[in-house]
Amino acid sequence: MSEMIRNYDVEALVKSDTAHHLHPFTDHKGLHGEGGSRIITRAEGVYLIDGHGERILDGMAGLWCVNVGYGRQELAEAAYRQMLELPYYNTFFKTAHPPSIELAEKVASKLPADFNRVFFANSGSEANDTNLRLVHHYWQSVGKPEKVNIISRENAYHGSTVAGASLGGMKPMHKQGGKLIPSIHHVMQPYWFKLGGDMDPAEFGLHAAKQVEEKILELGPETVGAFIGEPIQGAGGVIIPPETYWPEIQRICKQYDILLICDEVICGFGRTGTWFGLENFGIEPDLITMAKGLSSGYLPIAASGVSDRVADAVMENGGEFYHGYTYSGHPASCAVALANIEIIERERLVEKVADETGPYLAEAIKRFDDHPLVGETRTRGLIGAIELVKDKKTRARFEPDGKAGTVCRDEFFKRNAVMRACGDTMVLSPPLIISKQEIDALFDIAEESLDAAAAKLGVM
Repeated sequence: MSEMIRNYDVEALVKSDTAHHLHPFTDHKGLHGEGGSRIITRAEGVYLIDGHGERILDGMAGLWCVNVGYGRQELAEAAYRQMLELPYYNTFFKTAHPPSIELAEKVASKLPADFNRVFFANSGSEANDTNLRLVHHYWQSVGKPEKVNIISRENAYHGSTVAGASLGGMKPMHKQGGKLIPSIHHVMQPYWFKLGGDMDPAEFGLHAAKQVEEKILELGPETVGAFIGEPIQGAGGVIIPPETYWPEIQRICKQYDILLICDEVICGFGRTGTWFGLENFGIEPDLITMAKGLSSGYLPIAASGVSDRVADAVMENGGEFYHGYTYSGHPASCAVALANIEIIERERLVEKVADETGPYLAEAIKRFDDHPLVGETRTRGLIGAIELVKDKKTRARFEPDGKAGTVCRDEFFKRNAVMRACGDTMVLSPPLIISKQEIDALFDIAEESLDAAAAKLGVM
């Protein structure tokens, strides 16, 4: 491995990055004013290594995606072998290739029993575009083309394409690009800590679900085609809904004959201690969005799991499905995803999260419950959140929104660790291979960072 390490001119890279590279979700004026990007050159296990050789504990698994950790040689070898054999061919024109067939079968084997077909894309955003198309195609195929409205939630994240951003409920994204698909509507998110007021969580869960039903009745059930939701809202701030929420959503969708899209981009492939987050909440979807952990981020790939109800209708009555991507089922990406799932199975990472590291994380994070800056901690498997507040008793926030989170995030990065700020909520989602000792190391840094942030914010 050491002979493969390259020496980089880090300052030249920073200068070039500033001159030529537009980053996603970045205030470039602010970034350049701070001296430019930190250059990450290598990674191994749960650690990133920057151009100066500093080791950084990655508490976010990249972007919620590097489930099996960094530096997996067998994933690189899987890509190499496949590229030598068949580097690319499409799955249009009545063709297929072994990796796409094998991966579709493997993914279907992990899904609920009534899911037997998979459609491949390149990102979660694209997979949600596919799901939106499938909803419309399905209702047209069964003679109900008027069911065009889609219900989502405020502060949800379903991608960054036009359809993905429209499905999501992120107001800053809508403000910049406009709410581009008018048939997509948003209702209250099941965020008890922020919106629950004096209601207990169980009562609030029913109240939040009721907003979906009210929107259906407002629009007319005969016009509503689907509801989309993440089992746990990740980028929204790791919003774990009350236990009453999803059963009520399920009842509502069945009562009004509405398709349910379960966005598993973050929760899927072991993050919550089950193969998919839907297993935690008893969700019975019609479409399932997958990405990130499907390949642990080693190559771009995503998928839509399609229930027999939807697949049978569109295959029998829908004719040609005028949809797809040049790289749908890319051979190398499929080969890497297959090898990735084999690692998760062989190392029993789902069981490890359920039985060992998930419970350990849930207990370890409680050390922050009495911190003056912390209003609440919560976890499910290896995903968690630390709510930052100005007043613990009233749950009052700092102004403007995001001020405390930005301060705290920067304190983490100074100490060579990564946790993400979603507004004023610190969120974590480490690789599934993380050890108890590495969780302790991350939380030792978290304690120092919270103390430093609290001092800067005047709450110590």
